[in-house]
Amino acid sequence: MTEQQEIIIKPGMGALHYWRDIWRYRELFFFLAWRDILVRYKQTVIGIAWSVLRPLLTMLVFTIIFGRLAKLPSDGVPYPVMVFVAMLPWQFFANSLTESSNSLINSSNLLTKVYFPRLIVPAGAVVVGLVDFLISCVLLGGIMAWYRFVPDLKILLLPAFLLMALLTSLGAGLWLSALNVKYRDFRYVVPFLVQFGLYVSPVGFSSSIIPQQWQFLYFLNPMVGVIEGFRWAVLGGQFTVNWPGFLLSCLLVIALLLSGIWYFRRMEVSFADVV
Repeated sequence: MTEQQEIIIKPGMGALHYWRDIWRYRELFFFLAWRDILVRYKQTVIGIAWSVLRPLLTMLVFTIIFGRLAKLPSDGVPYPVMVFVAMLPWQFFANSLTESSNSLINSSNLLTKVYFPRLIVPAGAVVVGLVDFLISCVLLGGIMAWYRFVPDLKILLLPAFLLMALLTSLGAGLWLSALNVKYRDFRYVVPFLVQFGLYVSPVGFSSSIIPQQWQFLYFLNPMVGVIEGFRWAVLGGQFTVNWPGFLLSCLLVIALLLSGIWYFRRMEVSFADVV
């Protein structure tokens, strides 16, 4: 009787090996992203229409409260257009953050059975938000056509600001997904952060109303730079980018992403034990 050999599969712990593993498991990344998209819209009553109704209803509420009642300035463009352009990056960020923060918990069975770079899970969840973003872009085109508003060539820079929003949601998602595994209370923190962030970000108002002495604290919210960039690229006109503040937002996004990767990698080895 032949002696059985014991084979131990041990993933490399070096950073270079880890990033090579992410590339090797790229098909798993796309599979998880596609699975999340199917789960998101499966067995829903109105399906994809919810991706249209949610930003549309938010735009109507903000237009009535801030535009009609509070009479806040819209910098020379129709108030609904100004709000909906800001809703695009914000809705993408909010959806991506919510999905990625719960991604490890939702994939707990997979984490305990097989090795793969766990970073693939929250990264794949972030991509799901792109579906709603593309649907909202179609709706924005219809709204701008209704108001006969035509963007200029600056709109070609829109993907750069979208990338900034994606990196922001990924960095925050890495932090919250790792924390959510160890401290399940964070599942209640994320909805509060999303709701609070909606009102401190320039979604329902223009950045022009922020006093100069509050500009630094204002731009500590990295989504401010993203939303300002979207409005500048799509609407142009009187919407300008506060470049020092935008640079601060970019630095914060990079810091958030790098620190998120660092913390996620540090906690990754214990995910299978506590999930």
